[in-house]
Amino acid sequence: MANERMNLMNMAKLSIKGLIESALNLGRTLDSDYAPLQQFFVVMEHCLKHGLKAKKTFLGQNKSFWGPLELVEKLVPEAAEITASVKDLPGLKTPVGRGRAWLRLALMQKKLSEYMKALINKKELLSEFYEPNALMMEEEGAIIAGLLVGLNVIDANFCMKGEDLDSQVGVIDFSMYLKDGNSSKGSEGDGQITAILDQKNYVEELNRHLNATVNNLQAKVDALEKSNTKLTEELAVANNRIITLQEEMERVKEESSYILESNRKGPKQDRTSEGQALSEARKHLKEETQLRLDVEKELEIQISMRQEMELAMKMLEKDVCEKQDALVSLRQQLDDLRALKHELAFKLQSSDLGVKQKSELNSRLEEKTNQMAATIKQLEQRLRQAERGRQSAELDNRLFKQDFGDKINSLQLEVEELTRQRNQLELELKQERERRLQSNRSIPGRGSQKSEPKTDGKHKIQEENVKLKKPLEESHRLQSHPVDEQDQPLLSEQPQMCQLCQEDGSLPKNVCKNCRGIFCDACSTNELPLPSSIKPERVCNPCHEHLMKQYSTSPS
Repeated sequence: MANERMNLMNMAKLSIKGLIESALNLGRTLDSDYAPLQQFFVVMEHCLKHGLKAKKTFLGQNKSFWGPLELVEKLVPEAAEITASVKDLPGLKTPVGRGRAWLRLALMQKKLSEYMKALINKKELLSEFYEPNALMMEEEGAIIAGLLVGLNVIDANFCMKGEDLDSQVGVIDFSMYLKDGNSSKGSEGDGQITAILDQKNYVEELNRHLNATVNNLQAKVDALEKSNTKLTEELAVANNRIITLQEEMERVKEESSYILESNRKGPKQDRTSEGQALSEARKHLKEETQLRLDVEKELEIQISMRQEMELAMKMLEKDVCEKQDALVSLRQQLDDLRALKHELAFKLQSSDLGVKQKSELNSRLEEKTNQMAATIKQLEQRLRQAERGRQSAELDNRLFKQDFGDKINSLQLEVEELTRQRNQLELELKQERERRLQSNRSIPGRGSQKSEPKTDGKHKIQEENVKLKKPLEESHRLQSHPVDEQDQPLLSEQPQMCQLCQEDGSLPKNVCKNCRGIFCDACSTNELPLPSSIKPERVCNPCHEHLMKQYSTSPS
């Protein structure tokens, strides 16, 4: 009973929710042909029938929810109008039809929830019609009455005169609720499956009750058939008795007529005795006639009972046909539910497979993300190390400049001073040579005498050149940065020999920015960007080949 109450409450929720949503989407007054509205009345009928006490009649047990609905007019005076209207409808012959008409009129008045609340609050009155664990006696009935308040927004219009409410089959069509459940979101898949399973359990429970009802009806039909055979036998016995009584009456009439004729012919003394016999015969005749009348009355009663039994048989056969149709429709709905269950199970498996694939893909992406993060960390560490190396190199360069900048400048000044002295000495040497040549030409005999001082002066000049080269080489060794463009003309002006082709010092020379060697223009025609400068610098041919090989092997 608890499962039935829960299933009926869930069906009432689905029916009321679907009816309100469809009515608001439709946006017009609803009539009796609207399918969700018909299903709502069927669900309400099942809720009102749940746990009804059976009333015993001549034709058997009868369950009708019209009795509890009649009590509403005593609780709410406004309901007396619809109760009177239902009783005045000419086409309604059964209590079930009156109850269905009452529900429709209450919905048209938009007071169905008010009437149901007033009825549920009077449990002492409902206990006469319902079992203690019925839906109307428990909390589920109050919940359904509260849900009915939402139907006040619906406008309905019904025509009761042409509608056959007595013979309608009250079977719940679960297909519309199942379709509505399938059209909802995917996030509600588990709730839909549980709702469908609840509906399936309810259908199986209802099928079991219907099977039990059919078995009871079959037993009643068998009992009626047995009683019908007994009544036919009793009727035959009564007919035979009537025939015997008619024969006795005819015999009594013949005897009475014979006695009358004998009395007319016989003496007066015999008339008294014959009169007594005649009175006794008349008494016996009255008794027989009274017995005949009683038998005829009993026969009429038996005939009426037989007619009633035939009518009951027809109604039972009709009810059995309706139950069989309801069972067929319920079986079809059960098959649809099973097919839908298989489909949902297949969808659930496919969704689980998709979730597994997505989880695997997410794990792979997470692994790649972790690898990229580790690589980024390594690159950041390398970047920090490179930055620290660059900062340390800049610091060393700054310290080197601070330590050796003044010394380099002083050495450059000394080199300039020495080159100036050298040039001056060379110039004086040239003048001395010219002067001596002129003096030798003028005095040829003195050449042998002055050759010795000449060689002595030559040795002095060479010694001075060696002294000048030493500070120049020391300045080049201390300098870490490339030679400035201002120093290049000074070096190029010095008449030194090319280190590659060994040409004399008459032509200008260039300084290789890579090896700091002195080369002629033919041996230093190429330019390349060096690590010490961004702009291309002049390099010698061997350094050019070496740097090109180094650049081609290293990708950076």
